[in-house]
Amino acid sequence: MIQFITHTNDRYDYVEGARLALAGGCRWIQLRMKDAPKDTFMAAATAIGQLCKTCHATFILDDHAEWVQEAGADGVHLGKNDMPVSEARKLLGSRYVIGGTANTFDDVERLYRDGADYIGCGPFRFTTTKQKLSPILGADGYRRIVSQMKLHHITIPIVAIGGILSSDIPDVMATGVSGIAVSGAILNADSPVEEMQRFIRLTEKEIAK
Repeated sequence: MIQFITHTNDRYDYVEGARLALAGGCRWIQLRMKDAPKDTFMAAATAIGQLCKTCHATFILDDHAEWVQEAGADGVHLGKNDMPVSEARKLLGSRYVIGGTANTFDDVERLYRDGADYIGCGPFRFTTTKQKLSPILGADGYRRIVSQMKLHHITIPIVAIGGILSSDIPDVMATGVSGIAVSGAILNADSPVEEMQRFIRLTEKEIAK
């Protein structure tokens, strides 16, 4: 599983970044636009949502559970300081995807108990695409968390995130995580489409082992 988290740089805006990720074969887009006003956010959501429908890709909003239905999105990803997963589940019901952010096994256990469908766990290393960064996990951190999940029979998918490069994929996937979320490594590549293809190819190779 590869998830693309929208971001911007000097070359690409949120919509174009999502388009390039989809062109590279990604089938999971999360629209993250921190502190954007609703009209700006919804304009991007409308455009990206249509791209995702065309590609039969899952479309997730970051933070805004209250806008999911209006945007026609498939669900929401909630950070540690956002609406609790349990509250979002009451709002959206069972047919929407709800993910949560974790940095520790305690976070994972709480999100699992609250009804999250998947967990974004990180950061793997320092990244400039996220403010208020939690403590760095590295491969060893993921191994510890995955091991504790097994001990407690928690089988929810866990996705590694935070500064991951294509060269990191073998080490990250070897920890037992379910997939990888990526942002800057795609947009900052010479060819974002080719870089996304590389991420998918390498991840699928590790899963197949």
